[in-house]
Amino acid sequence: MMKIAVACEKEIVTGHFGHCENFNIYETEGDSIKNKVSVPNPGHKPGFLPNFLNDLGVNVIISGGMGGGAVDIFNEKNIEVIVGASGDSTDIVKAYLNGELESTGSVCHEHSHHDECES
Repeated sequence: MMKIAVACEKEIVTGHFGHCENFNIYETEGDSIKNKVSVPNPGHKPGFLPNFLNDLGVNVIISGGMGGGAVDIFNEKNIEVIVGASGDSTDIVKAYLNGELESTGSVCHEHSHHDECES
């Protein structure tokens, strides 16, 4: 059993991890999705969300973009980070489970320049 969290605006992968509307959390076994729940983003505070998702038992986080601080915390907790994803969250998780999703390494360095994180 593995838990995959996707930073979303409803069902669509968001470009900026910390400011997403919700996390779609998928429980998977092998290459199939067993369960999916949507959890509202409890708020963007430095270092908070990686710990929040770790406490939920998440093994993988998928987002469009993410700040380096968050990436570092996820790495410390042995949570796999995949950034550069876009589209429907369920399709993205299926692609991940099939080994078709690779991280682009798209890390946001300037939180003040939100629009640049979308590139």
